[in-house]
Amino acid sequence: MALILCVETSSTNCSVALASDNGGFDNEYGIVHCLDLIEDNSDGYSHGERLHIYINEILTRNNITANDLDGIAVSEGPGSYTGLRIGVATVKGLCYALSIPMMAVSTLESLSKQNTSSNVSIAMLDARRMEVYAAVFKGAEQIEPVSAVILDQESFSRFRESGTLTFIGTGITKFEELIKEEQHTYTTSNPTALTMCDLAMEKYKKSDTVDVAYFEPFYLKEFKAG
Repeated sequence: MALILCVETSSTNCSVALASDNGGFDNEYGIVHCLDLIEDNSDGYSHGERLHIYINEILTRNNITANDLDGIAVSEGPGSYTGLRIGVATVKGLCYALSIPMMAVSTLESLSKQNTSSNVSIAMLDARRMEVYAAVFKGAEQIEPVSAVILDQESFSRFRESGTLTFIGTGITKFEELIKEEQHTYTTSNPTALTMCDLAMEKYKKSDTVDVAYFEPFYLKEFKAG
């Protein structure tokens, strides 16, 4: 049985999950490989204080140790610069110390897994003001690459004209208010380690890993101190 720790810190949600071949965590998204989940969808960032506590807690309550892990997956971004740094640094340290592989899971692909309908989904993370980080998915297929989008009334118009869409993420509210199209589904939500589990397990089985020493988060845009 493979055991993969999943770490999600790209938003205000500090989230960890255990992915297993024998998953059984009851969830609404149809994720089959999740064994357990701990998360805190608070409004602020305190990942530096909480992440290691959550990792220790999820291992302890499942009667395993870090040495039982076969690999660790981290949400690679885009997202919060500080949050991503904390998550990646933690996972790098653990993978190096335990000599186990590290997987990087696209934050927006994981977020799109919260779409439980057959609609095309647009995963969208708030990037302040009227900008978002977004990608478009049709089922498991990514049909538009990740990009930084300045929202206006024409944003994603060719997809909106083709039918009903599902918008998911932290940038949803301001876009819904901008376009005022009631036929779509709008789900304001943070990324979660829960929807990383199946993606992480797939990567592990394919040996789709990253270099622990040289991996860097996918920031999409350069960090600017405010």
